[in-house]
Amino acid sequence: MSNLQSNFNQKIDYVFKVVLIGDSAVGKSQLLSRFSRNMFSLDSKATIGVEFQTKTLVIDKKAIKAQIWDTAGQERYRAVTSAYYRGAVGAMLVYDMTKRQSFDHITRWLDELRGHADKNIVIMLIGNKSDLDSLRLVPTEDAKEFAQMESLFFMETSALEATNVEAAFNTILTEIYRVVSRKTLIANEDTDTDGSASLLKGVKIVVPGQEPQPATAAGCCRS
Repeated sequence: MSNLQSNFNQKIDYVFKVVLIGDSAVGKSQLLSRFSRNMFSLDSKATIGVEFQTKTLVIDKKAIKAQIWDTAGQERYRAVTSAYYRGAVGAMLVYDMTKRQSFDHITRWLDELRGHADKNIVIMLIGNKSDLDSLRLVPTEDAKEFAQMESLFFMETSALEATNVEAAFNTILTEIYRVVSRKTLIANEDTDTDGSASLLKGVKIVVPGQEPQPATAAGCCRS
């Protein structure tokens, strides 16, 4: 289980960078605000460039600092935000279930992500604004089918009602931890075999402005 760590002064074992991407006004900033501060603002403005928030959790007795980067969805910021994919170990592709176009654009966002990010990045598809189900234009089955086809995790959320928000972030962060743990185990086995202490890239992640420091829940699916 993942729990919010109350003692923020303790040693951090891992820093995981996760990016939120998708069209403008799909609710990326609200998801981040709900997860990091348990807040929702009806007056939220469009993100300019890139912003990020952090939250520390405990996964498998390890202190994990999640650095969640909120990228602008407007076309004019695409060149600026592409650099922030570097170093990301997780990504949330967010669409608004009441706007079909935002779902149709997910393929483009996914292609861009895979063109800039590490091939082992953990990706989750998020259908946001589930509180507006009566206005739904993206059937759950369409999203599930796409997620399965592209090997993505999937969950529907509501930042307004705080539905599945924590579960979504905990799922992706836990899966990232599992991926990193498997890589660490393999690296350790290689060291034991050949006697060389090769350094595993991706275990310790350096985010701009930060010093180097030593994610499946119900409702999501993966092929």
